[in-house]
Amino acid sequence: MPFTFNFGGFNPGDFGQGGERPQRERKPRKPIGTPVTRTLINIAVTALVGLVYFYVELPALNPHAEEFYFFVFLLCAVYCGCAVLTSGFQGTGARGYLGFVKKQCTIPFFVVIAMIAAIAIGSLSSWVVLRAGAYSKLLPLTTGDFVTEVEEIRYDQIPMLDSDSAARLGSRKLGELADMVSQFEILPNYTQINYKGRPVRVTSLAYGDLIKWFTNRSNGLPAYIVIDMVTQEAEVVRLDEGMKYTTAEHFSRNLYRHLRFQYPTMMFDEPVFEIDEEGTPYWVCSRIVKRIGLFGGTDVKGAVLVNAVSGESQYYEDVPTWVDRLYSSDIIMDQYDYYGQFHNGFLNAYFGQRDVTLTTDGWNYIAINDDVYMYTGVTSVTSDQSNIGFILTNQRTKETRFYPCAGATETSAKSSAQSQVQQMRYSATFPLLLNIADQPTYFMALKGEDGLVKMYAMVNVQQYNIVETGQTVAQCEENYRKTLLNNGIIDRADAEVPAEEQELWETKGTIAEIRRMEAAEPDAAIRENLRRRYEEEAYASGMQREVIGKVTIIPGEVERFYRQTDKDSLPVIGDQYVYAHITKFPKSIDEAKRRARERLLEMRERIITGDAKFDLLARIYSVDGSALHGGEMEPATLQTFVQPFADALSELKPGQISEVVETQYGFHLIQLIDKKGNLYHCRHI
Repeated sequence: MPFTFNFGGFNPGDFGQGGERPQRERKPRKPIGTPVTRTLINIAVTALVGLVYFYVELPALNPHAEEFYFFVFLLCAVYCGCAVLTSGFQGTGARGYLGFVKKQCTIPFFVVIAMIAAIAIGSLSSWVVLRAGAYSKLLPLTTGDFVTEVEEIRYDQIPMLDSDSAARLGSRKLGELADMVSQFEILPNYTQINYKGRPVRVTSLAYGDLIKWFTNRSNGLPAYIVIDMVTQEAEVVRLDEGMKYTTAEHFSRNLYRHLRFQYPTMMFDEPVFEIDEEGTPYWVCSRIVKRIGLFGGTDVKGAVLVNAVSGESQYYEDVPTWVDRLYSSDIIMDQYDYYGQFHNGFLNAYFGQRDVTLTTDGWNYIAINDDVYMYTGVTSVTSDQSNIGFILTNQRTKETRFYPCAGATETSAKSSAQSQVQQMRYSATFPLLLNIADQPTYFMALKGEDGLVKMYAMVNVQQYNIVETGQTVAQCEENYRKTLLNNGIIDRADAEVPAEEQELWETKGTIAEIRRMEAAEPDAAIRENLRRRYEEEAYASGMQREVIGKVTIIPGEVERFYRQTDKDSLPVIGDQYVYAHITKFPKSIDEAKRRARERLLEMRERIITGDAKFDLLARIYSVDGSALHGGEMEPATLQTFVQPFADALSELKPGQISEVVETQYGFHLIQLIDKKGNLYHCRHI
């Protein structure tokens, strides 16, 4: 009989062996309330999240808006999450849990599927591959003739002040007002409009920061800025009642939120600030529509005008005529690019590329007949080295004319203008295309490093080596017409500036020049001398025109005058030649530099020994734009010139001539004419 021990159920054989720990059965999470209660809770939470998101992000409730679909997806996700939480986590295993979630989210699931289908169908119906013809017809385009349709406009309609310079002037003007500068700043988005027949840029003030908004919000923004783009004068227009609805406001008075709450289904372009003819400030909010499918063919259909003071708003399908900017430059250029690429079909845009064109990089504005037109160049996609024409588009009506005009691109014109004043390191603004003596001409302002306009330049589009500059617009045009005459492009009758324009711009040019010199050097003697000089010149020119205007000469009198005048007293007219030439570049740049240096050393020797005059050699040999003036440049500080040029100039005494100086622009001989204070008056070859 075997011997055994009984340990009360304990089995020694199990000692040291692992045993499975019994798992605790997880209790299913109970749902909250009844099905109706859970549904109401889910809807309430979803609505609350949706309202918060709508208040913050302001999506347009429009199936043409892409943000609408994200908003719907967000609501569906929130509802599903709430449904799962309020119904409890039920189901066994992954498959069971998935089935539970699917049961709770059936309706949101079908909504998401419907939205995805709408996006797919809408994207396909908007696809440019299938709808290239529709895209090419977005912009109504007609062809015009430059010479017959583009008249020589008055220069008081030309916006010579670009946006950067306008911003500087506006900030400077605000800084003069002690009661405003500490509390407010200027919105950076200036709008160019035609106000009382003058091209101006306008913008609203903004609060300096959140604290200043809180302390000033009850009165609103007290003023807006108007900058005359011709005279460069800035004005702060104070309002009887402050502007309470702007892009600088917060909460319900924020312009974007104010618009969305009143027009929840409309899509808007970026609002622009304008003033009507009475000076009342408005926000022009262009309504965006999609012409092709759900998402393609962005266009404008009317606008909502919001009174910046009262917040009153009204939608106009046909906006009032005082509104100048309805269509943005981006929309116009995009629509032309669609036309330029796809008017001969989609495949031609990428393979044959017959007559495929695009707009150039950049644009400008010009006021014509109380409307503002956008200008940009058009270039062939196969060659971006030259323009084939340009377009002018009315920014209120979108009426667009294409003017064939082959020539230099705007970038080439800017480079040509800057080369004329390279030592001054001026930068050119984006040019306008004007009609000067029936010649397509680029007109641009030249700005100094302080951002203000210093000079003006005109460049012939078809022959962009013909470039002229001037301290005033009238002087620039006069020099340009003379150069056209000397090149045989126009006759003598067209070489004279019209008398009414010359009289207008002599007065304005005098004011602008005095203002420019006062800003550069606050010297009372310089200001007085300049003022006296320009007053005398303006008076003499006016008297001369008055006398000449009363003189009538017939051809017979001219013939008798020349017959009676001694031949030795008649002016000598130089021979004129028509020639062709072959350009040959040196094989070695070092050899070319050596020859240029030797030529300048030879000229320097001739000047020092008295065999030649500096200004005469500059007129003959200098390749800089100052050659027409004997190499003479306007008085300027050393900081205006490039470093090697400035270093050499600083060591000269009046009348002395430098050694040969090399800069990135070439080789120079420099002669110091005079020095007053920190202004250096010099000439160079």
